[in-house]
Amino acid sequence: MKQNKKITISEIAEKCGVSVSTVSRVLNNSPSVSPKKRERIQRIIDEHQYTPSVYARGMIHHTSKNIGIMLPDITNPYFASLFMEIQRFALKSNYATLLFNTMSVQKKAQDNGTFSEESYIRMILEKQVDGVLILGGVIDREDIPESYIQALNQLHTRIPVIILGTQIEGCECLFMERNLKQGVSSIVHHLIALGHERIGFIGGEPGIRITTARIDSFKQVMTALDKPIAQEHIITSDYYAPDGYEAMKQLLQLGRDQLPTALIAMNDMVAIGAIRAMQDTGLKCPDDIAIASCDQFEQSEYSIPRLTSLDQHNEYLGRMAVMQLISAMNGSAEKISIHHTPKLMIRESCGAKD
Repeated sequence: MKQNKKITISEIAEKCGVSVSTVSRVLNNSPSVSPKKRERIQRIIDEHQYTPSVYARGMIHHTSKNIGIMLPDITNPYFASLFMEIQRFALKSNYATLLFNTMSVQKKAQDNGTFSEESYIRMILEKQVDGVLILGGVIDREDIPESYIQALNQLHTRIPVIILGTQIEGCECLFMERNLKQGVSSIVHHLIALGHERIGFIGGEPGIRITTARIDSFKQVMTALDKPIAQEHIITSDYYAPDGYEAMKQLLQLGRDQLPTALIAMNDMVAIGAIRAMQDTGLKCPDDIAIASCDQFEQSEYSIPRLTSLDQHNEYLGRMAVMQLISAMNGSAEKISIHHTPKLMIRESCGAKD
């Protein structure tokens, strides 16, 4: 059987003697097309096995069926995992995703020249997306430039903007807030239950909300449990494996008798870097220093040793972010509540027995 030639929406309209917008109404199941005309158009659609593009479906509603995702570093497994979950749920709702990787993290910003996140905001408008999700970046800083907040507010007057982060005064966008401290407490309690008294914290860039929140939570729990806190055992740097490596090297300068017996790492990459530094100096994890991480990344259970870490449930966060954005794009400004409870995945790096 000869394969039907691919047909365009304009050709369907021409064959049926109607306008392109009428064909689009049929594709969108609009009731404003007469049954006789609808039947004629549908017959041509079925005959040519026509599959409408997102642009055809959006003609009636003046939408592109595209959503923008702006994040600071796609090479960071946290953002990569979250983006993949968002993309998956967006596709289920017939939305395509456009990624805007701003490279605004500390070590990569210099490679980005002067192309700031505010420049990306202007670019987003040019791409004609229906809404935007912002995952980290400048919005996560404790000191946010007023010009950036103004740029976000201006964008929000044109299209819905959902920010996965803490509410910022003066920012009119919609926020999806999760408890940044939640989960750290469970790590501290677990390490203390294993017999550790001297516990440190490594990783995380200073001046970033999640770093401050997690270190504050660590200190609060240690104080509540009447455990000592040594400031030299708390080392901030960044979120990558080399930062964990350097943090551990800095700790090792204290001398073995002054080392913490357990560490909480900002994420799995920081933990992996710290374990590598231990290995390079003849120490072993967890025999000499136990380690647990605040953010579980894919493949963490295949590292040596397998990492004890918090599952932040990116699948849930991604689904709720897409639901909130679609709701806003449909005209609802009602905030969707999220119930985000990280789960501690106990593996080898903390020294717990199976």
